[in-house]
Amino acid sequence: MSRQQSMIDLLLKLAPNEGYTLSILNGVKLMRANRYMARMPVLYEPSIVVVLQGKKIDYLGEQVFQYDPQQFLVLSLPLPFESETFGTAEEPMLAISIRIDLAVAAELVLSLDANNSQSGLPQLSMVSTAMDDQLSDAVLRLLQVLTSHQESEILGASIMREIHYRVLTGQQGSAIREALTHQSHFSKIGKALKRIHSDFANDLDVSILAEYANMSVAAFHANFKALTGTSPMQYLKTTRLHKARLHMLQDRMSASTASRKVGYESISQFSREFKRLFGRTPMSEVAEMKHLLIEMPPEFSTKYITVN
Repeated sequence: MSRQQSMIDLLLKLAPNEGYTLSILNGVKLMRANRYMARMPVLYEPSIVVVLQGKKIDYLGEQVFQYDPQQFLVLSLPLPFESETFGTAEEPMLAISIRIDLAVAAELVLSLDANNSQSGLPQLSMVSTAMDDQLSDAVLRLLQVLTSHQESEILGASIMREIHYRVLTGQQGSAIREALTHQSHFSKIGKALKRIHSDFANDLDVSILAEYANMSVAAFHANFKALTGTSPMQYLKTTRLHKARLHMLQDRMSASTASRKVGYESISQFSREFKRLFGRTPMSEVAEMKHLLIEMPPEFSTKYITVN
């Protein structure tokens, strides 16, 4: 049996249902879609996403990222974007998502030979790149240990560390390395994003975020848009709307309760902006997500790649 087929068989067993399935290991989620899912707004944590079967296409501003069994995706910042999923009942889209661990990444960067530094490469917050045999082998071993509590406890951390290493030593790891550099624009924007995700329900504006990032307003706005594909205030609005949708789906909040929870004072404004982003009213969106059997992933950690 081929390595690819072995990974598919393992993920089918580990994720028997559509949606997101939490694994034994913290930070590892399994994804399955038994049908085509049209382009829709999503919000992903900093992560490494490996598709084993099917295909996903992501849209960040004018950029398009395709990843399938030959390509994998790295997100170095928490990003709202749009995603299109290709799967069928006969061949579901199957993927594994591995949250980037800041402590592990920082340790590895310090250990790497300075001659291998990739800091001269463009810093991108989202990259899709070719899978190689070494990374593929590590993902297979990770799926194998996920079938056993004992093996996950004993071997899981070392395999996750290897996967981080494989990503960091490739071209796709340059943005993560840059994020660990104290004075880089990348890390400063990451610091502002951390503030947004921890304080989104309160009053924030560009001047507050720019000051927090220790940048001028003009430089902050330009660098923020270059890395995230959107403006700071649009990012804040999108984050609030995604958080509200999560509250309605997971916590069964009403639209009015969820809107207040994320910082809206006007339910009518919330409803208008929600429909503009998701294409449906809040209640219609919740009903559609339940109809599609899409389980929203748990609220992600704000411990993403940034330097305080």
